[in-house]
Amino acid sequence: MSQRQIVPLLRATAAAGLLALTVAGCSMGSGLALSTSKVQGYALSQDALAQIRPGQSQDLVVVVLGSPQTVNAFAEGDAWYYVETKVDQTAFGLTSVKERTVLAIYFDKNKKVADKALYSAKDGKVFTIEGRKTPSYGEDKSFIASLIESI
Repeated sequence: MSQRQIVPLLRATAAAGLLALTVAGCSMGSGLALSTSKVQGYALSQDALAQIRPGQSQDLVVVVLGSPQTVNAFAEGDAWYYVETKVDQTAFGLTSVKERTVLAIYFDKNKKVADKALYSAKDGKVFTIEGRKTPSYGEDKSFIASLIESI
């Protein structure tokens, strides 16, 4: 190979190596990762779950887990719900849900723990959200069409 052919090859190899080092540095724990894992809502630990047993008071549940995210008071007793959502967030602010866990604590009439249950996506029913719109009176016009019509 001549020297004219070797110099561009060396430059391309050096550029590829620099790019590989940059990407490897982003994926390491240096704080420059392209995505991070976060927990939204409550962080449900096994230690806290083990402390909640039938017969305990609502006050003790508040001490161990904190205030519930949602309360259902329509049944005979109350039900408190704690939701933990694990998400991946990119450096650009986009989030995607990896896992969602719901802890439900059921209370009897005397405000004592009757039962507890952990629910995840496999326990629920997946349904699609309707994307169609209800038509409104009149037309949907763009800004330019409205401007031309007003002249």
